[in-house]
Formats: sequence, C-alpha cells, structure tokens
Amino acid sequence: MSDRLRRVPVVAGWVAAVALLAVAPLYVDAFWLQAGLVTIAAAVGAVGLTLLVGAAGQLSFAHAFFLAVGAYGYAYLSGRSSSGTTVGLGVPPVLGAVGAVAVAGALGLAFSPVASRLRGIYLGVASLSLVFVGQHLLQNLTSVTGGFNGRPTPAFTVAGFDFTGTEPELTIAGVPFGAVERLWYLSLLALAGACLLARNLLRGRAGRAWRMIRDSEVAAAVMGVDVRRGKASAFVLSSMFAGAAGVLSALALDRVVPDYFGLLLSIEFLAMIVIGGLGSVAGAVTGAVFVTALPLVLARYSGVLPLVADAGSGGVDASVLARFCYGAAVVLVILVQPDGLAGLGRRIRSRLRRTTPPPPQSGPDACPAGVLQETP
Repeated sequence: MSDRLRRVPVVAGWVAAVALLAVAPLYVDAFWLQAGLVTIAAAVGAVGLTLLVGAAGQLSFAHAFFLAVGAYGYAYLSGRSSSGTTVGLGVPPVLGAVGAVAVAGALGLAFSPVASRLRGIYLGVASLSLVFVGQHLLQNLTSVTGGFNGRPTPAFTVAGFDFTGTEPELTIAGVPFGAVERLWYLSLLALAGACLLARNLLRGRAGRAWRMIRDSEVAAAVMGVDVRRGKASAFVLSSMFAGAAGVLSALALDRVVPDYFGLLLSIEFLAMIVIGGLGSVAGAVTGAVFVTALPLVLARYSGVLPLVADAGSGGVDASVLARFCYGAAVVLVILVQPDGLAGLGRRIRSRLRRTTPPPPQSGPDACPAGVLQETP
C-alpha cells in the first residue's frame, strides 16, 4: 500500500501534464503552439537518438540526414509535380508519411554494415559523410528537393479531414481550430506513440541486448548476443525515428529547406540527449524542449532582454545566446550531473521517498502507541 501511495504524486503529475497539453490550444496563442510543434518534432527525433547513443552506445552525427530524408521523402511522395520546378508522386498523405519513414529506415539499413563494424568516435566520423552527402544532394537534386529554396510541404489529410488547413471548419469552446491547433493533437499523438515504442524497446529483449553491447561487446558476445545485428538494429530504428521527426518538422514548418538539415542540427540533437540524460526517454523529451524552445523564447522576448540583440544587428542574437546556454548546460551536466535531467529527477524522487514517513501499521503485529518495538 505504501508503494501505491508514493506513486500517487507521480501519476497525478502525469495526468496534470496530459490535461494541460490537451487544453493548450484553447488558451495558448499561435506562436507558442507553433513553437510546441517544432519542439515535439525534435523530441521524437531525440527519443530515437537516445536509443542509439544512450542505450546501444553508438555515436552518430547523421541524425540530420535522416530527418531530411523523412521531410523530403514525405514532400516528394505526397507532393504533386509543379510546372518545371519540382516533381511528386501524389500518393495519399498517410502513405507518404509511412513511406518516408520506411525510406529513412532503408537508408539506415544500407549504412548498418558500417555502423555494425565501428563504434565510438570512429562511427561518429564515418556518419559525418551522410550529412555532407545529404547537403550536396539537397542542393543539387532540384527536381526533388527544390534546390536552395526548398519545396512546400503537402497538406496532411485523413479521410477528408485536413490537419494542415481549415477544412472542414471546426470550432471548440468558441476557439476556431486551424492548422496549428489540428497539428498540435496530431503531433502529440505521434510523440506518445514514439515514447511508448521506445520505452517498450528499452524494457524488452532488444534494450537488454543494446545495453550489454554498450557496456562490453565481448561480454555481450559471450552471453549469446549477436553484436553486429544488435548495433545494426539500433541504427535502423534510430533512423526511422528521425524520419518520423522529419515528417513532423515538415508539417510544422510548412516548408522544407536544405539549410535546416545541416551538421548543426545533428549537434543540437546530441546536446538534447546529453542534457536530458543518455538512455532515458523522458530525458530525451526534456532535453529537446530545452534546446529547441530556448532560442524561440529568447527571440520572442529579445526586445526586453538586456543581453539579446536583434538578428542581423551584429550583437549576440537569440540563436547564438541559446547555443551558449545549452553548450554551458552540456558542460555542467558532464561535470556535475552525468545522468542529465532524468538522473536529477530520479534523485529528487528517491529523496522524497526516503523523507516520507511510512504509514502506521495495523493488525496484531502493530506496536502499541507510545511503546517502542525492540529489535530482536
């Protein structure tokens, strides 16, 4: 009974968080919802990367490449050909999104022979090639990517309901639900599915195999784990999560451009999972919120913050200051809290449990009031 009572605050916190996220479109303006959409897309990608880096111990800088595959894959599969600029297959949006995730997984599988033979910094350097190759292709395959200017994101419709438009008209509690409000619930559903899948993977046989490989490949092989297959599976799954994040990013930004999917994006994803805590699903989401939302918040209030200059003025603008902040956060986490924000949360919960007095005993074995029970 005491364990159940101790879990009540945790469950109540999760229920309150879900309720707040559910009613957010009714009270929050479009800017914060738009920022939330970008953050949710980043959280899905961070969850996939923490499986690879945190659980399997495989360093990768290629996450931005697989996000680009997901975003441009959806734009190509579900988009339509325009006059002399870009081409598209025009498949239904749901199939286009699933196909984009599948393409990202297929490319991850194609790179998996390299990922299964390397580890650590060697795999990290090898994965850099995907980002450079991806940037070259995005700039030059103009018929598919639109070149430097990118291409618009196709509308996402399911059974005639447009998640990226205003048809059919929908009003809840006097609030008109446009594209941002509709995408909010779609993105939340995708994030919940990604977190549940990742949590089940970490708690299952695959997660145990990844952790054994991370700790010692020799010991894992002795215990009967197929090391190469385990490392390849982690890389493929991580690339598929990144592909899904790319689809969500394309829907949130309404347009995909090559500059967004550069090396800096991969570094930001690594910062997310380090700050949040390697191998933790909740930590990956928390780190994604911190790294992604911070520059948006600083840009929003740049006019009233003394240390933030306007973009293009030559001073420290919101994006640069945000990089300083989460760069310092990474250093602090490594030096002070190696488990990240997730580890800090676990320590706080552990201390609260130790300070909570046990419930009074009842029954024949209970000690009478005012009498100390002697220890045998």
